Amino acid sequence: MRAIRRTDTKPEVALRHALHQMGYRYRKDYRLDLDGGKRVRPDIAFTSRKVAVFIDGCFWHSCPDHGSKPRVNEFYWAPKLLRTVERDRAADAALIIAGWKVVRLWEHVPLDDAVAAVLAALGGGAATASGQQGTPGTPPGTPGA
Repeated sequence: MRAIRRTDTKPEVALRHALHQMGYRYRKDYRLDLDGGKRVRPDIAFTSRKVAVFIDGCFWHSCPDHGSKPRVNEFYWAPKLLRTVERDRAADAALIIAGWKVVRLWEHVPLDDAVAAVLAALGGGAATASGQQGTPGTPPGTPGA
């Protein structure tokens, strides 16, 4: 699993490039130390506006549309993938309590929709019909507040 990228995935780089071209500046893979000792590393963090953006892979974060369930070693993979989703929800909740806006995007979301979702969270664009903003307890890609 050494070859699995934690940062600089293709969807993340494409989104960062598009945002940078529009003049937005951000921190990438920036560690946020929240109250209670909770640490969160959003893929993209707009620290002055308190917006955290996560681009989740379909397999690792159990996408309802494209996430596949491994058939081999299911006893290992099922709890591992479940813990990833639970960790995502805990991170979302901690960020919201700390006053951050959380945007969770699936890797398969078209770039234009992803940019629109981030701009909506930043207050610089209209929300899209795809509703990509995440809230605790709601899987990414579902309409949220």
